[in-house]
Amino acid sequence: MPEARHRVQEAMRAWGEPAERIEAAALIVTELVTNAVQHTSTRRIRCRLLRSTAGVRICVWNRGRARIPAPASPADSTGLPVGQAPAAADLAGDDALDQLSEDGRGLLLVDALAARWGTRAALAGRLVWADL
Repeated sequence: MPEARHRVQEAMRAWGEPAERIEAAALIVTELVTNAVQHTSTRRIRCRLLRSTAGVRICVWNRGRARIPAPASPADSTGLPVGQAPAAADLAGDDALDQLSEDGRGLLLVDALAARWGTRAALAGRLVWADL
């Protein structure tokens, strides 16, 4: 992931993109590549950065076709279904972190930083993209 993040930052600096957009792209590519690593059965992951007059698109492709977890609801940052989140008083220290779901948190970040994002599955694998 550090290599993909670094390459995105270098390309966007060379294009003269503003620092806040570069940092957003770096966070997005880190999350998308992390998901690709977790959901693929091979070591082959491709990352592509496309620039147009409309903005920048980050694309990450892998051979896995596993379902992409939906981002947690913004109203419930714990990742648990609304109404089932444990009360803060019921959880102490590290136990609180152990009980919170991590699925979808990275995509919640992508959802917050990207203008839009999506995913497409095909026989050859899965593509996840995000637009800035």
